[in-house]
Amino acid sequence: MIYTLRGLLTETDITGSAIVIECGGVGYRLTATANAIASLPSLNYGPDGEVRSYDEVKVYTYMAVKEDGVELFAFKDKEELDTFKLLISVQGVGPKAAMSILSLFTPGKLAFVIASEDTKSISRAPGIGAKTAARVVLELKDKMAKAFPDYGVSSFKEEAKPKSSAAADKTKLKDAQDALAVLGYSRSEIAAAMKNADLTSSVEDIIKESLAALMKQ
Repeated sequence: MIYTLRGLLTETDITGSAIVIECGGVGYRLTATANAIASLPSLNYGPDGEVRSYDEVKVYTYMAVKEDGVELFAFKDKEELDTFKLLISVQGVGPKAAMSILSLFTPGKLAFVIASEDTKSISRAPGIGAKTAARVVLELKDKMAKAFPDYGVSSFKEEAKPKSSAAADKTKLKDAQDALAVLGYSRSEIAAAMKNADLTSSVEDIIKESLAALMKQ
Protein backbone atom coordinates (compact mmCIF):
# COMPACT_ATOMS: atom_id res chain seq x y z
CA MET A 1 0.00 0.00 0.00
CA ILE A 2 1.34 3.43 -0.98
CA TYR A 3 0.69 5.76 1.97
CA THR A 4 2.53 8.92 0.91
CA LEU A 5 4.39 10.22 -2.11
CA ARG A 6 7.19 12.77 -2.04
CA GLY A 7 8.61 14.00 -5.31
CA LEU A 8 8.53 16.68 -7.99
CA LEU A 9 5.17 18.12 -9.02
CA THR A 10 5.35 17.97 -12.83
CA GLU A 11 1.72 18.39 -13.90
CA THR A 12 -1.47 19.88 -12.50
CA ASP A 13 -4.76 19.17 -14.24
CA ILE A 14 -7.41 21.23 -12.46
CA THR A 15 -10.15 20.31 -14.94
CA GLY A 16 -9.42 16.61 -14.55
CA SER A 17 -8.80 16.92 -10.78
CA ALA A 18 -5.42 15.25 -11.17
CA ILE A 19 -1.73 15.83 -10.52
CA VAL A 20 1.47 14.08 -11.57
CA ILE A 21 4.31 13.59 -9.09
CA GLU A 22 7.65 12.23 -10.28
CA CYS A 23 9.50 9.99 -7.84
CA GLY A 24 12.79 8.41 -8.86
CA GLY A 25 12.11 8.98 -12.54
CA VAL A 26 8.60 7.50 -12.39
CA GLY A 27 5.61 9.80 -12.85
CA TYR A 28 2.56 8.92 -10.74
CA ARG A 29 -0.78 10.35 -11.85
CA LEU A 30 -3.15 10.84 -8.91
CA THR A 31 -6.75 11.94 -8.69
CA ALA A 32 -6.71 14.79 -6.16
CA THR A 33 -9.26 16.71 -4.14
CA ALA A 34 -9.72 20.40 -4.92
CA ASN A 35 -8.27 21.20 -1.48
CA ALA A 36 -5.15 19.13 -2.19
CA ILE A 37 -4.58 20.82 -5.56
CA ALA A 38 -5.11 24.29 -4.04
CA SER A 39 -2.49 23.57 -1.37
CA LEU A 40 0.22 22.71 -3.94
CA PRO A 41 2.58 25.27 -5.49
CA SER A 42 1.79 26.60 -8.96
CA LEU A 43 3.96 25.37 -11.81
CA ASN A 44 6.48 27.93 -13.09
CA TYR A 45 6.10 28.20 -16.86
CA GLY A 46 8.52 29.99 -19.19
CA PRO A 47 7.66 32.03 -22.32
CA ASP A 48 7.91 28.87 -24.43
CA GLY A 49 5.22 27.16 -22.37
CA GLU A 50 7.65 24.73 -20.78
CA VAL A 51 7.94 24.36 -17.03
CA ARG A 52 11.08 26.14 -15.80
CA SER A 53 11.42 24.38 -12.47
CA TYR A 54 9.63 21.82 -10.35
CA ASP A 55 8.81 22.00 -6.64
CA GLU A 56 9.09 19.03 -4.33
CA VAL A 57 5.79 18.16 -2.70
CA LYS A 58 4.36 15.52 -0.39
CA VAL A 59 0.82 14.14 -0.48
CA TYR A 60 -1.00 11.42 1.42
CA THR A 61 -2.43 8.74 -0.82
CA TYR A 62 -4.99 5.97 -1.07
CA MET A 63 -4.59 3.17 -3.59
CA ALA A 64 -7.78 1.63 -4.95
CA VAL A 65 -7.32 -1.75 -6.63
CA LYS A 66 -10.04 -2.66 -9.13
CA GLU A 67 -10.49 -5.39 -11.70
CA ASP A 68 -9.57 -3.04 -14.52
CA GLY A 69 -6.56 -1.42 -12.85
CA VAL A 70 -5.15 0.57 -9.95
CA GLU A 71 -5.99 4.20 -9.14
CA LEU A 72 -4.16 6.51 -6.76
CA PHE A 73 -5.91 9.30 -4.88
CA ALA A 74 -4.07 12.28 -3.36
CA PHE A 75 -4.92 14.23 -0.22
CA LYS A 76 -3.68 17.44 1.34
CA ASP A 77 -2.95 15.86 4.74
CA LYS A 78 -3.65 12.87 6.97
CA GLU A 79 -6.88 14.45 8.22
CA GLU A 80 -8.28 14.58 4.70
CA LEU A 81 -7.16 10.99 4.03
CA ASP A 82 -8.78 9.73 7.24
CA THR A 83 -12.04 11.51 6.34
CA PHE A 84 -11.93 9.89 2.89
CA LYS A 85 -11.62 6.47 4.53
CA LEU A 86 -14.66 7.21 6.70
CA LEU A 87 -16.67 8.27 3.66
CA ILE A 88 -15.93 5.13 1.64
CA SER A 89 -17.01 3.02 4.63
CA VAL A 90 -20.56 4.27 3.98
CA GLN A 91 -22.62 1.94 1.83
CA GLY A 92 -23.02 3.37 -1.67
CA VAL A 93 -20.11 5.81 -1.39
CA GLY A 94 -17.16 4.82 -3.55
CA PRO A 95 -13.79 6.57 -3.93
CA LYS A 96 -14.99 8.96 -6.64
CA ALA A 97 -18.06 9.99 -4.66
CA ALA A 98 -15.91 10.53 -1.56
CA MET A 99 -13.50 12.69 -3.57
CA SER A 100 -16.46 14.70 -4.83
CA ILE A 101 -17.58 15.41 -1.27
CA LEU A 102 -14.07 16.31 -0.12
CA SER A 103 -13.63 18.67 -3.05
CA LEU A 104 -16.68 20.55 -1.77
CA PHE A 105 -15.85 20.48 1.96
CA THR A 106 -12.75 20.49 4.11
CA PRO A 107 -12.83 17.71 6.75
CA GLY A 108 -13.75 20.21 9.47
CA LYS A 109 -16.53 21.79 7.42
CA LEU A 110 -17.88 18.34 6.56
CA ALA A 111 -17.93 17.46 10.26
CA PHE A 112 -20.00 20.56 10.95
CA VAL A 113 -22.38 19.81 8.07
CA ILE A 114 -22.88 16.24 9.29
CA ALA A 115 -23.40 17.49 12.86
CA SER A 116 -26.10 19.79 11.54
CA GLU A 117 -27.66 16.90 9.59
CA ASP A 118 -27.47 19.16 6.53
CA THR A 119 -28.08 16.53 3.86
CA LYS A 120 -29.01 19.20 1.32
CA SER A 121 -25.49 20.64 1.37
CA ILE A 122 -23.89 17.20 1.03
CA SER A 123 -26.12 16.37 -1.94
CA ARG A 124 -24.65 19.39 -3.75
CA ALA A 125 -21.54 17.31 -4.40
CA PRO A 126 -21.59 15.91 -7.97
CA GLY A 127 -22.83 12.32 -8.02
CA ILE A 128 -24.33 12.47 -4.52
CA GLY A 129 -28.09 12.06 -4.28
CA ALA A 130 -30.40 12.82 -1.37
CA LYS A 131 -30.52 9.18 -0.25
CA THR A 132 -26.72 8.85 -0.21
CA ALA A 133 -26.34 12.17 1.61
CA ALA A 134 -28.79 11.01 4.28
CA ARG A 135 -26.89 7.75 4.69
CA VAL A 136 -23.59 9.67 5.11
CA VAL A 137 -25.14 11.64 7.97
CA LEU A 138 -26.70 8.55 9.52
CA GLU A 139 -23.58 6.37 9.44
CA LEU A 140 -20.89 8.99 10.13
CA LYS A 141 -22.39 11.32 12.72
CA ASP A 142 -20.98 9.36 15.64
CA LYS A 143 -17.62 8.67 13.96
CA MET A 144 -17.10 12.29 12.94
CA ALA A 145 -17.92 13.34 16.51
CA LYS A 146 -14.88 11.40 17.71
CA ALA A 147 -12.65 12.62 14.87
CA PHE A 148 -13.67 16.30 15.17
CA PRO A 149 -14.80 17.00 18.75
CA ASP A 150 -14.28 20.76 18.34
CA TYR A 151 -17.05 21.05 15.75
CA GLY A 152 -19.88 20.28 18.15
CA VAL A 153 -20.77 16.95 16.63
CA SER A 154 -23.25 15.15 18.87
CA SER A 155 -23.66 11.39 19.06
CA PHE A 156 -26.75 9.31 18.31
CA LYS A 157 -27.09 8.30 21.95
CA GLU A 158 -30.50 9.22 23.22
CA GLU A 159 -30.87 11.54 26.18
CA ALA A 160 -32.70 10.10 29.15
CA LYS A 161 -36.26 11.40 29.27
CA PRO A 162 -38.91 10.84 31.97
CA LYS A 163 -41.38 9.05 29.70
CA SER A 164 -43.35 5.92 30.21
CA SER A 165 -41.98 2.79 28.54
CA ALA A 166 -44.85 2.67 26.04
CA ALA A 167 -44.41 6.34 25.11
CA ALA A 168 -40.65 5.93 24.78
CA ASP A 169 -41.08 2.89 22.52
CA LYS A 170 -43.53 4.78 20.32
CA THR A 171 -41.09 7.69 20.02
CA LYS A 172 -38.24 5.32 19.08
CA LEU A 173 -40.28 3.73 16.33
CA LYS A 174 -41.39 7.09 14.93
CA ASP A 175 -37.84 8.48 14.93
CA ALA A 176 -36.55 5.36 13.18
CA GLN A 177 -39.40 5.43 10.64
CA ASP A 178 -38.77 9.11 9.87
CA ALA A 179 -35.05 8.47 9.34
CA LEU A 180 -35.75 5.61 6.92
CA ALA A 181 -38.33 7.69 5.08
CA VAL A 182 -35.67 10.36 4.49
CA LEU A 183 -33.57 7.66 2.83
CA GLY A 184 -36.37 7.19 0.30
CA TYR A 185 -38.08 4.02 1.52
CA SER A 186 -41.88 3.73 1.41
CA ARG A 187 -43.98 3.33 4.55
CA SER A 188 -44.90 -0.23 3.57
CA GLU A 189 -41.22 -1.18 3.12
CA ILE A 190 -40.36 0.42 6.46
CA ALA A 191 -43.21 -1.34 8.25
CA ALA A 192 -42.11 -4.73 6.90
CA ALA A 193 -38.48 -4.12 7.86
CA MET A 194 -39.38 -2.98 11.39
CA LYS A 195 -41.96 -5.62 12.26
CA ASN A 196 -39.49 -7.46 14.52
CA ALA A 197 -37.68 -4.37 15.82
CA ASP A 198 -36.09 -4.76 19.26
CA LEU A 199 -37.54 -1.85 21.23
CA THR A 200 -34.91 -2.25 23.94
CA SER A 201 -32.31 -1.11 21.39
CA SER A 202 -31.38 2.50 20.67
CA VAL A 203 -32.91 4.37 17.72
CA GLU A 204 -29.57 4.08 15.88
CA ASP A 205 -29.52 0.28 16.27
CA ILE A 206 -33.15 -0.03 15.17
CA ILE A 207 -32.34 1.98 12.04
CA LYS A 208 -29.28 -0.13 11.27
CA GLU A 209 -31.17 -3.41 11.73
CA SER A 210 -34.02 -2.13 9.57
CA LEU A 211 -31.61 -1.02 6.85
CA ALA A 212 -30.07 -4.50 6.83
CA ALA A 213 -33.57 -5.99 6.40
CA LEU A 214 -34.42 -3.55 3.62
CA MET A 215 -31.27 -4.48 1.71
CA LYS A 216 -32.47 -8.11 1.64
CA GLN A 217 -35.91 -7.24 0.26
